[in-house]
Amino acid sequence: MTKKVMQKAIQLKTAIPGPKSQALYKEREKNVPRGPFNATHLFIEKGEGALVTDVDGNTLIDLAGAIGTLNAGHCPPKVVEALQEQIGKYLHPCFHVMMYEPYIRLAEKLNQITPGDFEKKTLFLNSGAEAVENAVKIARKYTGRKAILSFERGFHGRTLLSMSLTSKVKPYKQGFGPFAPDTYKIPFPYYAHAPAGISRDELDQMLLQEIEEFFIKEVPAEEVAAIIMEPVQGEGGFVVPSKKFVQGVRHICDKYGILFIADEIQTGFGRTGKMFAMEHFEVVPDLMTMSKSIAAGLPISAVTGRAEIMDAPEVGQIGGTFAGSPLGCVAALKVIEMFEEEGLLERANTIGETILTRFKQIKERYQIDGDVRGLGAMVAMEIHSAPNTSLTGKDLVGQILEKIYQKGVVVMSAGLYSNVIRVLSPFVITDEQLDEALDVIEEAIQEVLGQKE
Repeated sequence: MTKKVMQKAIQLKTAIPGPKSQALYKEREKNVPRGPFNATHLFIEKGEGALVTDVDGNTLIDLAGAIGTLNAGHCPPKVVEALQEQIGKYLHPCFHVMMYEPYIRLAEKLNQITPGDFEKKTLFLNSGAEAVENAVKIARKYTGRKAILSFERGFHGRTLLSMSLTSKVKPYKQGFGPFAPDTYKIPFPYYAHAPAGISRDELDQMLLQEIEEFFIKEVPAEEVAAIIMEPVQGEGGFVVPSKKFVQGVRHICDKYGILFIADEIQTGFGRTGKMFAMEHFEVVPDLMTMSKSIAAGLPISAVTGRAEIMDAPEVGQIGGTFAGSPLGCVAALKVIEMFEEEGLLERANTIGETILTRFKQIKERYQIDGDVRGLGAMVAMEIHSAPNTSLTGKDLVGQILEKIYQKGVVVMSAGLYSNVIRVLSPFVITDEQLDEALDVIEEAIQEVLGQKE
């Protein structure tokens, strides 16, 4: 069994949350709608690398990374310095009024580093959902078709169109209908829940055939503009498809003249151990959406794709007042530089191997009924049930997360049933910090399951 965690990076001066955070949370309840979800009741004072210090002076290890936004860590010095320099020049002249070089330089860079040996162009926006909306607009304009297919358990945002493409009803969609028309769901492989006796290859083939049948039963292929896919489902529970399945979807798109949109908003910028997750599957999308870790936490998103597709909209049909913020562009250029010069992709794979190994050990040690899976540093543990507790699924994971949080580690759940512990730690986390955080997770699981050392 585990030993008591010897805290080094974690420094707790109060109970979690502390009195100052509790007081601020009361102000939050008074002044802010209840709708925005809060994974913790903490208020941050400072963030550095993989550590956060709250307003009560407690220092915690961050394994949530702002839901995958901080692959380069909190306040990377290179990014902070570049932003300070940019702030002294101009904040936002609006690209539609007066253009600025960082926008062009970042577009040029993304055109170079994204998959595909062909001419590309890049559009910048504000958020992941906005990138998805614009990718769909561009696909519809280029193809002259209307229907968009997304996958079961997929998540693409909270705006009307992106919410329509999202699969989980509660909390994302309940009560917000009617939804955008001409959006449809198709099946995505979930090998941990495959019917008994069905191999991975057989499941892939069965689901690909269901897509073919969808064109007969629901919408003809010649009316489908695009299929949008997360290469690894994020909110859906870090569900990883096979290369065969992703390549099969690409083949179907090619067969019927359908565009393939890769939603790399959570998987992108190194989370899976490659700059973009689609590289694992040796599939080149027609359009790719990016956001989250593109700029170390600054709000910016991008759509990159084949030049002829990106040029389909007329002048004035895409864009936005704050789209492509100069601060976001400058930050993103520095983040890319960090990946190129500081070995962050290699670090992501090392982190992922450490977490995957430890989660498998924990699953076996505590006889947890569930699954451990991941790609690169995008790793999760799904929990259905465990010995010595009547709790199952969401309730069990909820209690474990509360224990973890109180012990000084920030981590989040995921999955259609909220029964998945997911890790999205910054890549700049040290080995010692990662080991300490994983010790805390194991100690919390041990306590919730009522097992003694």
